[in-house]
Amino acid sequence: MASINTNVAAMTALRSLTATNQALTQTQDRISTGLRVATAADNAAYWSIATTMRSDSSALSTVQDALGLGAATVDVAYTALDEAKNIVTKIKDKLVAAAQPGLDRAKIQTEITELQAQLTGMASAATLQGQNWLSVDSSAAGFNATKSIVSSISRAGGTISVQTISVNTNSMILFDANAAASGILDATRNATTGVVDAAGTFAISTLNISALTDSTADPAILDGYIKGADRAITEMTAGATALGAAKARIEIQQSFVSSLMDAIEGGISQLVDADMNEESTRLQALQVKQQLGIQALSIANSSSQSILRLFQ
Repeated sequence: MASINTNVAAMTALRSLTATNQALTQTQDRISTGLRVATAADNAAYWSIATTMRSDSSALSTVQDALGLGAATVDVAYTALDEAKNIVTKIKDKLVAAAQPGLDRAKIQTEITELQAQLTGMASAATLQGQNWLSVDSSAAGFNATKSIVSSISRAGGTISVQTISVNTNSMILFDANAAASGILDATRNATTGVVDAAGTFAISTLNISALTDSTADPAILDGYIKGADRAITEMTAGATALGAAKARIEIQQSFVSSLMDAIEGGISQLVDADMNEESTRLQALQVKQQLGIQALSIANSSSQSILRLFQ
């Protein structure tokens, strides 16, 4: 039936052209943004998952910064502790030299005093971002010998939690301003064994051999000093070992976090990124389809003109 009120063919062509234009607009948006799911309207589930993953990836980037700062803090402490160990070794060498009868121990003490001052200054300078793991005051409010370094985040059941690497600094404290505690270098030591002893008579940071003579008792005191220095070296070695282990763990975690961020980015890509090969092919097809739709609509509209011939 030919009708001037309703042109079914034109309506069909128009609907087809409108759908083609919408698909073409969608494809052009995907090409311009590179995203298949750019908003929640495109795919609410994928968009929600991708948004959460992007948030976690951003948090992991902050974790990387925290790990870098933690690694730097460990490096500072390790460098200072290792150098302090070398200086105590020099003090031990001076003490061994002073065991030789007839030497002027006052002059040797002058050298030892300079080395002791170097130890104090070095421990105080081992500070990064306000943190000093070697020279502390354990009586200060909020002091905690166990240091935490943010290492990762985890998500379970929609709840995110922060994971940390703990470093116990008790084994590496060189000086403690707390009168009720002590570090490796300011701890009093047993005059016979050199071990830390609350009833000890000397500390590595303050020992003085200038008044020692070759009398029967004094060589024994000097021997205790040597044993104390040797014990201190062993203790600092243990502290340096703990720092080395912490540094190795941080480096492993840095590598893991970097790989995890890459994996998350890959997951986001799978969810929301557009396949440019596919979109390019679709664009070409839709452009042709659009031209054909316009042509079909033109033909459908022109069919109404044929009605006029019926009245000629």
